Amino acid sequence: MALAFLDRRFLPFRAWLPQLRSVEVLKADIIAGTTVALVLIPQSMAYAQLAGLPIHYGLYAAFLPVMVAALFGSSRQLGTGPVAVVSLLTATALEPIAAADPQGYLVYVFMLTLMVGVFQLLLGLLKLGALVGFLSQPVVIGFTNAAALIIATSQLPKLLGVSVEKGEQHYQTVLNTLDAAAQHLHWPTVAVSAVAIATMVALGRIARHRQGKRNLPPILGAAVLTTTGAWLLGYAENFQGAIVGAIPRGLPQFVPPPFDFAYFLQLSEAAIAISLIGFMEAYSIAKAMAMSKTRQDLDPNQELIGQGLANLTASAFQGYAVSGSFSRSAVNLDAGARTGFSSIVAGLLVGATLLFLTPLLYYMPQAMLASAIIMAVVGLIKVRPLINAWKIQRHDAIVGVITFVLTLGYAPHLEVGILMGVSLSLGLFVWRSMHPDITV
Repeated sequence: MALAFLDRRFLPFRAWLPQLRSVEVLKADIIAGTTVALVLIPQSMAYAQLAGLPIHYGLYAAFLPVMVAALFGSSRQLGTGPVAVVSLLTATALEPIAAADPQGYLVYVFMLTLMVGVFQLLLGLLKLGALVGFLSQPVVIGFTNAAALIIATSQLPKLLGVSVEKGEQHYQTVLNTLDAAAQHLHWPTVAVSAVAIATMVALGRIARHRQGKRNLPPILGAAVLTTTGAWLLGYAENFQGAIVGAIPRGLPQFVPPPFDFAYFLQLSEAAIAISLIGFMEAYSIAKAMAMSKTRQDLDPNQELIGQGLANLTASAFQGYAVSGSFSRSAVNLDAGARTGFSSIVAGLLVGATLLFLTPLLYYMPQAMLASAIIMAVVGLIKVRPLINAWKIQRHDAIVGVITFVLTLGYAPHLEVGILMGVSLSLGLFVWRSMHPDITV
């Protein structure tokens, strides 16, 4: 009995490992993992830039952490790795530190990731997953909608081929971008952006009409088309277009995560926000898949352990904070993934890319990565849940709208919005407990 508990708690992958003896399951997981890797590689590169990091650190975060989360989490189809919202939270949390100490930026990225991993792991080990329930769905929706708008508009300079200085508030940066674009729009970059977005939209529509059949991932199709075109046309040399350039070849090295108490205090709010938002994103995705298709029993505490260990791994192997991805989890599920082995396959293919295939990414346009981010976050904008919340529990909807407004208003300090939302949600919970007959 005790051994069974230990296996379930600390070695959850042993529950699905015997399934790999089936050739059918093994084949399905290999196909699904390969499909996910084709999406994961360009996405992780794009999200690394969103986090203010060189591209290869996104690939590092998409290597070992992906496999660790699959081995120690409770969901068998959840695709972990770099995601848009967590990448943006990482960048905004570290921006003040980067301004004061640009040379030490990477060090503090690893430290922040370590803090996120430790916090999530402790919550899981102490069986406090239920506490995340205080982060109500309207709060998450309000924050995610605001973050999606901020992420999309933050990519406008790369989309339009202009350089601007960041303002103190995000809206000032957007206005600066539009002003610069009106005077110095780089048409070759705009053309690449248009081709990338049109390709992803077209391939996405084809995939929806061919449900149940294998389709070319939209982001992969756009990446191949724009990268090949940039190479053939001399996009960088003849048109002064921005490209990815050389990516260091090789696997990430083990680097003990640093710790600085002064910066620990400064980063604590951001670490808590990333931990909660990252876990809520991962668990809500896993729960949605379990309810709609897999009927799998999920354990929020075990998922916290898996996500915590993944982030600890990222901090030790030159990655940054990761979470569950909605798009890659959907791809994984639709491609027929049966066990966590599909994520092992995806991680191994990212490792193979780091070892052998980085020269193929040299000519990928930066506008392509910006387009991929915008297309990814468009799907995060959801108004219907807030409308439904207004009909069912009006106070929850109001808290969600307040979270949305505060997140936009305080941008780029996004942690303020989510922490205020959590405080309001907790206060509403206490009020309802004291006034059980409250009418809404």
